[in-house]
Amino acid sequence: MRIARFSIDGNVAFGAVEGEKQDELVLDIIKGIPFADFELSGTKVPVSKVRLLPPVLPNKVVAFGRNYADHAKEMGNEVPDAPFAFFKPATSVVGPGDEIQYPSFSQDVHHEAELAVVIGRLCREVPRERVKDVIFGYTCANDITARDVQKREKQWARAKGFDSSCPLGPWVETELDPHDLTIQLTVNGGQRQLGRTSEMVHSIEDLIVNISEAMTLLPGDVILTGTPAGVGPLHVGDEVAVTIEGIGTLTNKVVKRG
Repeated sequence: MRIARFSIDGNVAFGAVEGEKQDELVLDIIKGIPFADFELSGTKVPVSKVRLLPPVLPNKVVAFGRNYADHAKEMGNEVPDAPFAFFKPATSVVGPGDEIQYPSFSQDVHHEAELAVVIGRLCREVPRERVKDVIFGYTCANDITARDVQKREKQWARAKGFDSSCPLGPWVETELDPHDLTIQLTVNGGQRQLGRTSEMVHSIEDLIVNISEAMTLLPGDVILTGTPAGVGPLHVGDEVAVTIEGIGTLTNKVVKRG
């Protein structure tokens, strides 16, 4: 099931996305929130009549770096023996169609297409065999990075945590085998990144076991699983799109920060 979060007439709700053709998609509005047992209301609205929002509002976004060997190599880094985590704040999250604001303190902003895992229940110290039980679903992400700041400052809080640096969407797919999906990214229609989730160095199970050893994960928290090779610069005016097999496409435009 595809679960979207949206606004219409000033109200915010969740809905189950129905249909296949983009111009024919409709939302069956969910009663309540989708992280517990829920019912579909039967009230339907066309996707074209709503504004899609970030599919979740995470308490935290836990991202893992250098999790594709070819990407680590292109950045001149070694592949870490253990998962390598960092954080993006909740204020970095934007949704499909939202603007990526080019930060004033950087001159070299890059795209990074990623599969995002959405946590579905409160959990910690999750054993490997229970990882599937704590996952709500999967969505597309773009780990926007101020590359010059990342290199200059050595730690990544500003480089990867600035406002609008974490586009998510367009919705969460709850029924998906995430282990061998095509992940690609285009800029203005031209392909930049192309890989498969099977190329991850550390699996989704590895990542969730690793981070849940240290901290409690909450419903709606997001885990970014790393990016394949092909990262590169974005410029004001660019349209960047992340497409993941079985999920859909997340599209955003880069604008000058006002």
